[in-house]
Amino acid sequence: MAARFFEGQEHAALYQKYRPLSPAEIHNLILNYLQRKKGKPFSLAVDVGCGSGQSSRELAPFFEKVVGIDVSEAQIEEAKKMGGLDNVSYRLGLAEQLEFEDSSVDLVIAGTSAHWFDMERFMKEVDRVLKPKGCMALYCYQAPFELHYKGCSENLTQIVQEMFKTLVPYESEKRQIVRNEYKEVFDAITFSDKERVDNIPFKRQVSISCAIGFIKSLSYYQTFQKKDPEAAKASLERTEQKLLQAMGVSSSDTMLEMKLNAFCLLASKPE
Repeated sequence: MAARFFEGQEHAALYQKYRPLSPAEIHNLILNYLQRKKGKPFSLAVDVGCGSGQSSRELAPFFEKVVGIDVSEAQIEEAKKMGGLDNVSYRLGLAEQLEFEDSSVDLVIAGTSAHWFDMERFMKEVDRVLKPKGCMALYCYQAPFELHYKGCSENLTQIVQEMFKTLVPYESEKRQIVRNEYKEVFDAITFSDKERVDNIPFKRQVSISCAIGFIKSLSYYQTFQKKDPEAAKASLERTEQKLLQAMGVSSSDTMLEMKLNAFCLLASKPE
């Protein structure tokens, strides 16, 4: 991968604990696309930049075999800890060097990771490993997210937005690709049969502490933390206190609704 984050053990554990599960809305979209373009059997799915394996595990019921790949050994170890699925395995690897045989893969998927790839090299590998009519799916979601709780939802979302403004100076250039909703990534897809689906809303019930943990798991918060640990910690603590105060509750275990907005790029290899 052209850029490397999420590699520390502590960061990988945060990712596993606080990142939201891959939305069913996205997986249904991708599976319907694969059925329409290629059809069954669905033998092998490769989850590139799999992190701690959330997406890989969600794909398991639909494929004979799912392989999750990540550049981070710590992330792979977190994924392996989950266990329990005989048809899912994980390995260290690069998006730009997929160690699979030519024309052997039905689906290549990358969730919230394609902005880190060298897309020119990645596409050459995708073209090589996909079966004819095989598909690629790249999805991501936007931050900041919305928070909803009783009558104070607008205030809560504003608090989150203020926190994200604090993080802007610590964003990498790659994060701009997410802000642009993968326009550069879409242009870099070499298959002529490609499409994008925007504005895919999904929501999760989370605690206040989980919402804070999600922010802490982000690459740009981690950069903030490395450069100024005391300021980073204080910023998160202020955000948490503001949320508690706005909601009129005392416990960070109080549940609320997190809403995110996703987008997905889909492409199919020619016959």
